[in-house]
Amino acid sequence: MTSISERMILCSRTATYISSVGTGNFIRLCSAKTPLKRMSGKLTAEERQSVLTPLTSAGWTMVENRDAIYKEYLFKDFNQAFGFMTRVALLADKMDHHPEWFNVYNKVQITLSSHDVNGLSKRDIKLANFIEKAAKSSMDQ
Repeated sequence: MTSISERMILCSRTATYISSVGTGNFIRLCSAKTPLKRMSGKLTAEERQSVLTPLTSAGWTMVENRDAIYKEYLFKDFNQAFGFMTRVALLADKMDHHPEWFNVYNKVQITLSSHDVNGLSKRDIKLANFIEKAAKSSMDQ
């Protein structure tokens, strides 16, 4: 029998590594269930200029002392805010890229940054653009 440490599995964002795993079922489970996302590095200066301009025009701001963006949304009530958060959560989970957020009643505060690159990445921009569309759609109802 192998120890837990011998059965350790490291599932990275780009590949799945398996070390001394005892059963084929476990290997298939890890490969099938582990979300893999393509690594994207920090945004370059050119990328920042082109992709952040529309977001800052929409009210997103840079976080002081951190490479992150922030926005606060106010909805008509808790149901509208929570419905919006649910839509964002579904995409965030699919992307395996989760926002830092805070909710009280109709207020939702969101900060986006990629911890794996210690700053803003294309994943943050994709999620921020979706958040903008989801907020507009939620507020229009």
